[in-house]
Amino acid sequence: MTYKLIDSGEQRKLEQYGNFVLDRPDPQAIWTKGLRASEWGNADARFEKSWKTNSQIPDKWIAEIGNYNFEISLKNFKHTGVFPEHLENWAFIENCLKIVNSKFKILNLFGYTGGATLAAAKSGAEVVHVDASKPAILAAKQNAKLNNLEDAKIRWIEDDAKKFVEREVRRGIKYDGIIMDPPVFGRGAKGEIWKIEENLLPLLQSIKKILSDNYKFILLNGYASGYTPLAYGQLLASVFDLDLEGVESGELCITESSKRAFSLPAGIFARYSRK
Repeated sequence: MTYKLIDSGEQRKLEQYGNFVLDRPDPQAIWTKGLRASEWGNADARFEKSWKTNSQIPDKWIAEIGNYNFEISLKNFKHTGVFPEHLENWAFIENCLKIVNSKFKILNLFGYTGGATLAAAKSGAEVVHVDASKPAILAAKQNAKLNNLEDAKIRWIEDDAKKFVEREVRRGIKYDGIIMDPPVFGRGAKGEIWKIEENLLPLLQSIKKILSDNYKFILLNGYASGYTPLAYGQLLASVFDLDLEGVESGELCITESSKRAFSLPAGIFARYSRK
């Protein structure tokens, strides 16, 4: 079964992941709920300070998001192992790589459980997937298997994003597309500290050195970063010498399946593609 946002409001969101309905916090949902309390009460699991379940939910199950299958589980701090708002970006990646008989090499930094990697690999690209978390990489490999991509050309690398890019610069390795979803704060595979306000600009400056002459796209995502889409767009334009009018930026949203169809903001993006 597919994913859908059933309802949102009063700093909560009600979502269906495959066979199960989850009630989770979301500070962006400051409006009133569209559905009655009784309908929210039918959720299979609710997150407050921890997960509370009303039914027999397995440790892991499968949900379809767009054209992809993902392994879902109730993780710490309300997460499920996938961010459905990135569906729009996966479509962007597929569209950028729709060129007959062309092979591209794509770098996915902070790759998490691999949604963007799946989109690139499904399009026939060779993908280098980098994340500092071993559990995230194992989950991404499982998601590739669920989508019959276990034999695709994907390199799974557990590493610090900054150090990996610096090594690629020294090696002279080039990529035809770059995907980035940096956290606000994080730790690398060996305890390296990542702070977005200090490290994002230098990382992008290093990434500029590993882009091929005819690269296809650059995609930068942000979640809870405190920055605006305009700031991200201008950042890309300044680092990569782009005309700002050619850089697309905006909010990543999920739209309710209900009649009122409210859109829940879930992050920001800036991206550039060569026509």
